[in-house]
Amino acid sequence: MIPRYSRPQMASIWEPEAKFRIWFEIEAHALDKMAENGVVPMEAAKAVWEKGAFEVDRIDAIEAEVKHDVIAFLTNVAEHVGPEARFLHQGMTSSDVLDTCLAVQLKQAADLLIQDLDELLEVLKRRAFEHKLTPTIGRSHGIHAEPVTFGLKLTQAYAEFSRNRARLIAARDDVATCAISGAVGTFANIDPSVEAHVAEKMRLTVEPVSTQVIPRDRHAMFFATLGVIASSVERLATEIRHLQRTEVLEAEEYFSPGQKGSSAMPHKRNPVLAENLTGLARMVRSYVTPALENVALWHERDISHSSVERYIGPDATVTLDFALARLTGVMDKLVVYPERMQKNLDRMGGLVHSQRVLLALTQAGASREDAYRLVQRNATKVWDSDGELSLMELLKADPEVSALLSDDEIEERFDLGYHFKHVGTIFERVFG
Repeated sequence: MIPRYSRPQMASIWEPEAKFRIWFEIEAHALDKMAENGVVPMEAAKAVWEKGAFEVDRIDAIEAEVKHDVIAFLTNVAEHVGPEARFLHQGMTSSDVLDTCLAVQLKQAADLLIQDLDELLEVLKRRAFEHKLTPTIGRSHGIHAEPVTFGLKLTQAYAEFSRNRARLIAARDDVATCAISGAVGTFANIDPSVEAHVAEKMRLTVEPVSTQVIPRDRHAMFFATLGVIASSVERLATEIRHLQRTEVLEAEEYFSPGQKGSSAMPHKRNPVLAENLTGLARMVRSYVTPALENVALWHERDISHSSVERYIGPDATVTLDFALARLTGVMDKLVVYPERMQKNLDRMGGLVHSQRVLLALTQAGASREDAYRLVQRNATKVWDSDGELSLMELLKADPEVSALLSDDEIEERFDLGYHFKHVGTIFERVFG
């Protein structure tokens, strides 16, 4: 985790103190159920809760000698509990603790990410309605296509992040499982009721069948979902970067008083936050492939996944948390220039209305091939003039076109509002 791209609440989930606290709770809850089942003395379970404690530095020191983190933890707890600590970890294996703990951490992280998405969605909805009917040019291949509204652009982003929210909820629920099943998952030395009890206390579901580990397809889906969300972040960030280009300048990141854009050029106002989001998205996606490769472990378990998850668990969730918060801030303060949008719409002499003329000519009796030829030959003149000529006027002056359409009929096909008659329908579909 890099402090520059970390927020405290998410980062705290992955701190050693938080991890060992979860380990302690798993062990203590398991011991409670073993005591209830008569496997260990009830006094032992009480002693663990009353006297149980740990110190991160002491665990690290023990691990340096024994080379095993769970044994180091149990040894440190035993130093506080005393003789009753011998009943801890009865019939359990290290993965029972490690995997159940990771499930708790990923669930906690997902809950924060869902909150992040909710905040982003709220901003996107507000800005979408603000610009519901703000005309702008739609582009395909980076080239002017037909008119849209800026509100529709934001509505599309809202719908995409709504889908991501649903995906994340599903991924959170899928990864939040508990395994307390022993060395190879057979419950040979521990009763399944212990697993059920720990799952309930830790607010997880029972893993139906584990080997020595929780199956890593669950984790792969979780991190893949984070990668998809990161891609959505990048998609919106890339749109902002394009709109802020000097030649476009339809919207730009808020530039605060005193902010500097360049060490060399005082005039510069760069889309640095959106560019940063593009980079952060690349990092989150980079953790997806290792998560997928973790699925194929040897037999009942190996630890090739362990080092991977020590990286990607904290880094992917912390980075995405930061990115979502940053994107929310960008969209909340995004400066929008409707006049520039209109100027860009008008820049190419009405070419954006070419399809309407094409359809009108076919309805007036021209074949589609002839209609396309008539519109394209006039559109080419406008294109070559860099928008200095008017498509409407050229069409009126074209005898083949005027033989089929009157001047009024041609002018009607250049009505900007025509393109927005179903904006309300789209908003209703998305926002209800």
